[in-house]
Amino acid sequence: MYKNASSSILRAASSRSLRSSLTSSSASAAASPCSLVGQRSFATYSPAFRSLARWSHCLHSRPSPFRLSSQIRTASPVLDRLEKNFSSMASEHPFKGILTTLPKPGGGEFGKFYSLPALNDSRIDKLPYSIRILLESAIRNCDNFQVTKEDVEKIIDWEKTAPKQVEIPFKPARVLLQDFTGVPAVVDLACMRDAMNKLGSDSNKINPLVPVDLVIDHSVQVDVARSENAVQANMELEFQRNKERFAFLKWGSTAFHNMLVVPPGSGIVHQVNLEYLGRVVFNTQGVLYPDSVVGTDSHTTMIDGLGVAGWGVGGIEAEATMLGQPMSMVLPGVVGFKLSGKMRNGVTATDLVLTVTQILRKHGVVGKFVEFYGDGMSGLSLADRATIANMSPEYGATMGFFPVDHVTLQYLKLTGRSDETVAMIEAYLRANNMFVDYSEPQQERAYSSYLELNLDNVEPCISGPKRPHDRVPLKEMKADWNSCLDNKVGFKGFAIPKKAQEKVANFSFNGKPAEIKHGSVVIAAITSCTNTSNPSVMLGAGLVAKKACDLGLQVKPWIKTSLAPGSGVVTKYLLKSGLQEYLNQQGFNIVGYGCTTCIGNSGEINESVGVAITENDIVVAAVLSGNRNFEGRVHPLTRANYLASPPLVVAYALAGTVNIDFETEPIGTGKNGKEVFLRDIWPTTEEIAEVVQSSVLPDMFRATYESITKGNPMWNELSVPENTLYSWDPKSTYIHEPPYFKDMTMDPPGPHSVKDAYCLLNFGDSITTDHISPAGNIQKDSPAAKYLMERGVDRKDFNSYGSRRGNDEIMARGTFANIRIVNKLMNGEVGPKTVHIPSGEKLSVFDAAMRYKSSGEDTIILAGAEYGSGSSRDWAAKGPMLQGVKAVIAKSFERIHRSNLVGMGIIPLCFKSGEDADSLGLTGHERYTIHLPTDISEIRPGQDVTVTTDNGKSFTCTVRFDTEVELAYFNHGGILPYVIRNLSKQ
Repeated sequence: MYKNASSSILRAASSRSLRSSLTSSSASAAASPCSLVGQRSFATYSPAFRSLARWSHCLHSRPSPFRLSSQIRTASPVLDRLEKNFSSMASEHPFKGILTTLPKPGGGEFGKFYSLPALNDSRIDKLPYSIRILLESAIRNCDNFQVTKEDVEKIIDWEKTAPKQVEIPFKPARVLLQDFTGVPAVVDLACMRDAMNKLGSDSNKINPLVPVDLVIDHSVQVDVARSENAVQANMELEFQRNKERFAFLKWGSTAFHNMLVVPPGSGIVHQVNLEYLGRVVFNTQGVLYPDSVVGTDSHTTMIDGLGVAGWGVGGIEAEATMLGQPMSMVLPGVVGFKLSGKMRNGVTATDLVLTVTQILRKHGVVGKFVEFYGDGMSGLSLADRATIANMSPEYGATMGFFPVDHVTLQYLKLTGRSDETVAMIEAYLRANNMFVDYSEPQQERAYSSYLELNLDNVEPCISGPKRPHDRVPLKEMKADWNSCLDNKVGFKGFAIPKKAQEKVANFSFNGKPAEIKHGSVVIAAITSCTNTSNPSVMLGAGLVAKKACDLGLQVKPWIKTSLAPGSGVVTKYLLKSGLQEYLNQQGFNIVGYGCTTCIGNSGEINESVGVAITENDIVVAAVLSGNRNFEGRVHPLTRANYLASPPLVVAYALAGTVNIDFETEPIGTGKNGKEVFLRDIWPTTEEIAEVVQSSVLPDMFRATYESITKGNPMWNELSVPENTLYSWDPKSTYIHEPPYFKDMTMDPPGPHSVKDAYCLLNFGDSITTDHISPAGNIQKDSPAAKYLMERGVDRKDFNSYGSRRGNDEIMARGTFANIRIVNKLMNGEVGPKTVHIPSGEKLSVFDAAMRYKSSGEDTIILAGAEYGSGSSRDWAAKGPMLQGVKAVIAKSFERIHRSNLVGMGIIPLCFKSGEDADSLGLTGHERYTIHLPTDISEIRPGQDVTVTTDNGKSFTCTVRFDTEVELAYFNHGGILPYVIRNLSKQ
């Protein structure tokens, strides 16, 4: 499969090649901003946004930032030959013969496009729609250098090539960032400019070559809840804490070309992407092509519900994409998921997505696309589809893709896209066989494997208490909860002794008696991109609140309730429907527009509640409409965390406990003294549809997104310097110059050896990126807290790890700082500590790592299955690298995290099937030598290597460098040094 490895690495190692003089070939993966679908005028943007001149800057005539002579592992005669032939290769587009005009129905033309039907190849007719997008991109960008005809053939022959794990290049149309991942990305870009400067090269070569949209949504915390003033109060606190970060991002939007920053308070990145940023089809200088996007948030996949190919990548990979580096990816298999039937009355999209997640996790879809089709699609709204697509990371797929059909077009009109734009989108996709019309006979498509779900079989459910895919049917919840109390500590267990299970903790709340028990709900949050973009479940929650108010039910005052919509549109339709009033009465006041509780920004719970929990060792619960419920993520004191639909969040808040059987037990007692059951307050599907129809209107979307372009007063008042090089403040605890390029030279360091390394940590299965690099609270006794206090930062101003990702000193100290982390070296003791093997001392992970590093000792990590699952968090790779970790040996890796490890120069290794640390008798007290060649030319993707220990054990692992390009990154010490060296040689 690597018979053409040399040309493959030449292609992938290069950046954007010189474009053909033909107009047709000038259409790159980067969209010309002046042709934004929806004809949005960026001329009206305030200084908070990219200026029109910046946004309209033509990208296609830029010289290639990579010279051929800078390529890796290729003999110079080959370079010379390619360099001589390059101009002739680029002068004529290899597929110019299929460049076709797309006429407008009333005369004229929409533009030109590369026509898949014009290839007249029957294999294309059987391709999944998601693969057709990869094919179109390869054809359009084909120059026989970066993208070759061989690559195009691989994709056309997908049925035969995908099982062989062949490598292809892909050039996304744009990059999407949020502020938690966006800040370190901009920090890296600024640092790369400095590195270029030190190497004597032009620092302005570091500029995004594709459009970059950054939405600030991860910083708002629920400090104030149950208040009419919560939105303003929380935003003021958000700006107080993050003023420096926000100013830095605003600087980035002016210092770098092609970067749009959407200010705080505008909405959640994926909902903004769905409702506004998503183009579906680009029109760049008269050439039409499908929208596609990679994002530094794993839930970028939400856009797949709109028929836009998008998925999450690591921050460092996104940075390389911005700088013109083609993505190298393995041509994925595609699971065909047929939906049939119709969901029953009262069943929500959240119930459906939790069911789909469980099915796909069981099937195994890591590294694959999932494509949905079937008669059941007609009954799913676009918002329902986006909910399913959103949770692709939870079921493990790269994408959960819904091809464009009539439902998509209706949504585009609903969200304010113009009729002309929608007509262009439909015409292009139909002409290029990328549109699904369920009123016509369907041609059978080929898939790698097949699944089917009758929607009638979906039942109400929630997921938890510690993982998104641990679905629990609602009717079984009480029994499941009680078994969790009994079970030993694990994903479904808390090991509470029988005699302690009925314990009641009494306390005083605002001068009145209160009590909590095991299973008591202390946080109830309607939050997250997964559900707040869906009007049916949001208005459904409002109807539940209204019915509860009408019957006299009231949420207990000590439960921290909150509502954080994904965009201002939600507020508009909740107000128009009159339902926000009832949500407010139940404590679900709007607290802000951002991710909040779903990413751990739940804020503090009342001190009296917290004391009652800790002093009585009560297992309390959070119920949220989010997508992640890993232990320690939502709040340090909620050991049980359940994902539920927004209506069920309200229901559980009313019940006050998860230890309830909604079928047989009442939620509470109404004002007439009668018992009230869930069925008494649950709206019918028809009721919800009626209020959606009357309350969700296109003008709401237009008005919302016209207003966000004006910024807000606090954002607009931020002043930033005009320098293109950033002035680092050594006293800053938010933005710090990282050491990645310190002492960097133009010569690649080559592969690093791992000899007699100590085991820093020994993990079991399902260690998430939240365990590795938490985003939430900075604990008061942690190394990061100590660092902040030494610099005069008060505890109240610690903020979160996520907000301080621009400071490598804090993030290195926060690596493996999750308070719920389980390290086998600690023999059952839970928390962010490890054993320093030489001395036997128990230390914080950071302190142990620094002791190893200062004595010149390498370290490795042992892990189980699904290492690095969860959010696409580049700090989960950067942090271990800064701690001195050289390799991770695991049973399996989450896709993005493995890529991030490679990007930071850490070696990912997999145990052979059926083996793990336990079966091999490894305790973590050994010293490990990885017998990897020190010459990069002797390493091949996926090859076996031998690992030996100082006590005589020997075992074989697979090196998880999956492509030749990843080997190139490893040779350079990571992806960013690789890019800098190539740019410097321009």
